[in-house]
Amino acid sequence: MKVLVVEDNKEIASSIHDFLVREGYICELAYSFDEAQEKLLLYSYDCVLLDIMLPDGNGLELLKFMKEKGIQSGVLIISAKDAMDDKIRGLEGGGDDYITKPFHLPELHARLRAIYRRKQLSGSNIVTFNEITLNTDTLEATVHGSLLDITRKEFDLLLYLVVNKNRVLSRQSIATHLWGDYTDNLANFDFVYQHIKNLRKKISAANGADYIDTVYGLGYKFNSSKT
Repeated sequence: MKVLVVEDNKEIASSIHDFLVREGYICELAYSFDEAQEKLLLYSYDCVLLDIMLPDGNGLELLKFMKEKGIQSGVLIISAKDAMDDKIRGLEGGGDDYITKPFHLPELHARLRAIYRRKQLSGSNIVTFNEITLNTDTLEATVHGSLLDITRKEFDLLLYLVVNKNRVLSRQSIATHLWGDYTDNLANFDFVYQHIKNLRKKISAANGADYIDTVYGLGYKFNSSKT
């Protein structure tokens, strides 16, 4: 999962960032309204942790901006405010959940996972496509019931492809989703090709079909019409 943390308190932002990275997430930080707005326009995120009180704007206005731009990321609102009207405004404004500071990081993690399941996985931790099954709780992938020996990055790559099946994903978008926004400035994305190659090889070794099409000059597509 790729997460954007919009939080002006650098100590809190760093604590959340370090915790989520330890859990295996790609986590980006924005300390202001303007910084968050720029990142949301340039990159895609599975979830946004959104503080309401920002030094140069209101988080609820950022929520409105996301809605106007059609940005589909899940949103978990975080704020020191615990007034009922703020919660209602946040949820009615498009937020998926609300957590009040101070909070325990494991609770934040659980709420993030719940939002991701609802938004991306139809509420389940199991993603199945024909002979391929992924368990987002155990991070295990099977083909015809046989467990694949894949790395965390390969699991995340396969999940990203399956969730976005039949969509062409550029090598750049795959890189930023799985390795972070800094990859946007890299000269090439050959490492994406290597991970795709490894994934194909392991699925094929388990007698799985090769659903991953190379779209020359663009990227890759998980083709669900193949059998």
